[in-house]
Amino acid sequence: MICSTLRRVGHVHIYLVRKASGVSKGHHQQTVGSRPAASEFAAQGASGNVLELLGKSYPQDNYSNLSRKVLSMVGRNLHNQQHHPLWLIKERVKEHFYQQYVGRFGTPLFSVYEHLSPVVTTWQNFDSLLIPADHPSRKKGDNYYVNGTHMLRAHTSAHQWDLLHAGLDAFLVVGDVYRRDQIDSQHYPVFHQLEGVRLFSKHELFTGIKDGESLQLFEQSSRSACKQETHTMEATKLVEFDLKQTLTRLVTHLFGDAGAQDQIGWAFGLGLERLAMILYDIPDIRLFWSEDERFLKQFRVSDINQKVKFQPLSKYPAVINDISFWLPSENYTENDFYDLVRTIGGDLVEKVELIDKFEHPKTHKTSHCYRITYRHMERTLSQREVRRVHQAVQEAAVQLLRVEGRF
Repeated sequence: MICSTLRRVGHVHIYLVRKASGVSKGHHQQTVGSRPAASEFAAQGASGNVLELLGKSYPQDNYSNLSRKVLSMVGRNLHNQQHHPLWLIKERVKEHFYQQYVGRFGTPLFSVYEHLSPVVTTWQNFDSLLIPADHPSRKKGDNYYVNGTHMLRAHTSAHQWDLLHAGLDAFLVVGDVYRRDQIDSQHYPVFHQLEGVRLFSKHELFTGIKDGESLQLFEQSSRSACKQETHTMEATKLVEFDLKQTLTRLVTHLFGDAGAQDQIGWAFGLGLERLAMILYDIPDIRLFWSEDERFLKQFRVSDINQKVKFQPLSKYPAVINDISFWLPSENYTENDFYDLVRTIGGDLVEKVELIDKFEHPKTHKTSHCYRITYRHMERTLSQREVRRVHQAVQEAAVQLLRVEGRF
């Protein structure tokens, strides 16, 4: 049996491929100019293989679709790296909740969970949130599955059921989440979420409300194993008001007075990257994964509330190449192609756009043309370097996605 293992040494992840005859090692990270075989970038999905991830072993099956690029990011935990911009945002949110919401004994009302494993069961990610079995959000094309029963969480809500059933009624969850998505400066297969949950008893919700003792949380209706009775209008309005106050205070703490004046509105962002990009003027989501000292040193501040304005690194010129191919008759999704490009091109790829679709009038075959923008964040790329990477993308698309090249 072959076993593909992800190990981390310092900041470098190494795959160990175990075979009966011995052990071979090899860095998964691509060097610009290399022309790895398409098999190097295949998803970890061959039935019979076993993936070792974060100290546990997971058998692979036909649901497994983790790319080496995504696996290399599991365990990086940017939100827990001191002075990283995502860490700064997380700490500012924690500080706000610790100061604003205090329990009966002077301790913080909200507990914080920031070290929960990103590998969850499909039950945790979907069923515990009452997401139906046939719901489109479960599609392989949108998620990263370890196998048919485990996956990389698509949201931090995957932990709500466990924490609520542990008896918690006020908590924050922070962590890396994984979704297959398009490629541009705003999207990445891994990003970080922070969410809050708070429950109220009847006494907690109605205390201080006129005639509150006569108010109820629920209407006179039926309750099932997975659904409460209908909430009363009074309870709904009070919970809505409390949530609005909580979000307004948090946004004011992070951004200050927004200056809306006579206008009204409501906004909230769960993504730490989105908040950091706005607060620190960071233009490209790839930068959060950079180990370039010129980027990281800008966020080494003595006070987490200190204002930081990102000073851009030199903007190196882009190299643009197009790729066209006929789609296979079935089992093709755009996210499969985006994943393949990310795995091969890594963070050299700034953007991928679908710029043309064409259906042949006689054969009814469909052709896609994508424009790939390559840009190194630390130096100028040559067309020759990019051509090697681009050709590897072409070869892998033919071999792994079963497309018919038009190049």
